[in-house]
Amino acid sequence: MKEYLVIYESGKRNWSAYVPDLPGCIATGKTRKQVERVIREAIEFHIEGLRLRGDPVPEPSVEAGVVGVAG
Repeated sequence: MKEYLVIYESGKRNWSAYVPDLPGCIATGKTRKQVERVIREAIEFHIEGLRLRGDPVPEPSVEAGVVGVAG
């Protein structure tokens, strides 16, 4: 099983998500929980499409962290 970093962003009316290691793999949903489900499906679909075209599936390489600052 591969684990890809997913970036979640909240908007005024919805949530969005994207996968930096899989360009073009994005999803939206009304709630964070919904977009988490939808992005998982999008990742699976995206990888399936890459394989069907004979394209390589990128390995997960992006990492994230949190930095605290005074403010």
